[in-house]
Amino acid sequence: MTPQSSSSRRRPLRTRHAATAGLAVLAAALTACSGGGASGADKAAEKPEISVNLSGQQARAGEPVKVSLADGKLKQVTVADAKGGKLSGKVSANGSTWTSQRKAAPGTSYEVEAVTDQGGSAKASFKTAAPDQVNKVTLTPGKSSTVGIGQPLSITFDHPVKNKAAVEKQLKVTTSNGTTGSWGWIKNYDGKDRVDWRPKEYWKSGTKVKLDARLNGIDSGGGWFVRDYATGFTVGRSQIVKVNLDTKTATLLRDGKAVRSLPMSAGTPGGEKASWGGTSVLMSKEGTINMRSETVGLGDSYDKMVDYSMRLTWSGMYAHAAPWNASYFGNTNHSSGCVGMSDGDAGWLYGQAQIGDPFEVTGSGSKGAPDPGNGYGEWNISWSDWQAKSALR
Repeated sequence: MTPQSSSSRRRPLRTRHAATAGLAVLAAALTACSGGGASGADKAAEKPEISVNLSGQQARAGEPVKVSLADGKLKQVTVADAKGGKLSGKVSANGSTWTSQRKAAPGTSYEVEAVTDQGGSAKASFKTAAPDQVNKVTLTPGKSSTVGIGQPLSITFDHPVKNKAAVEKQLKVTTSNGTTGSWGWIKNYDGKDRVDWRPKEYWKSGTKVKLDARLNGIDSGGGWFVRDYATGFTVGRSQIVKVNLDTKTATLLRDGKAVRSLPMSAGTPGGEKASWGGTSVLMSKEGTINMRSETVGLGDSYDKMVDYSMRLTWSGMYAHAAPWNASYFGNTNHSSGCVGMSDGDAGWLYGQAQIGDPFEVTGSGSKGAPDPGNGYGEWNISWSDWQAKSALR
């Protein structure tokens, strides 16, 4: 190659790309911020290099992006994906490096632009390797919903989560009144991994709750997350339904005061037809549905269309209308596990109840409290035991 003349060396420098120890290295042309001078010329002659720790078309995902300047100081660095999303970050105290606060997501193209304190700039690009498997989530409750005081914030994962601590660190819950709560890892009724955020005590009515799940770029150990998630909800009226197996009544309490007590018949004691005890949370109001005994392991003992159905567990415990059991209301527990009432009483409760209202079942003859993943049974666990289920404890 013919050596450059001195005049050619005075031409503006062009950005060059080189590979050094696996880094994307760029020679950035620096331009003085004000009129030319010896300091600006000396800075240009130094040919400082900017290095990016991720390079090529198969860069490793799940790593922070780090931009380094061989000489001088960085002023600003922008790392943006093809959709315009940006990774925020900070320049080090000495100005030599910039590191992103978020990690690079899999299967994503990034453009890097670095600007020095002398006004020079350089650009680079890279693309992370596509994920072998993507992990997705289901959030409950839904965005902008209003729920009862017993409703936890619940995240169910499509694939196993082995890196629970890494995932939990990315989950931020904000409440309008500083509610104390904790994440707890459990198994959902279908065997999937699930993490719930439960307050220490029931929510206060009017509390606003927000979840910011910054999961994009996190490896769950059972698949990569390729997006962030968010939801928010408001806590509605303070209501509890007290189901007393001894008095055979279901009483709605609002703000701690009894509104109405309804005669009912719960599950037959002494076997699989007994009702669940402890606290369950109203999961959904399903209206008129077909209930078949074989779906809950009770053979072919019933197949009915049932009105005003309110689900309390995944395993099939409901509160609902049961007019065929009218002779037992208020005097005998004689159902297949559900809390049965007259059409009128069930219709009234259905209209008053909110998703997330706790149903507290007390008295003799139950089959114990449901597992935490069988609906929202975490209220049957002490606060200290629930905290112990966090991966960050």
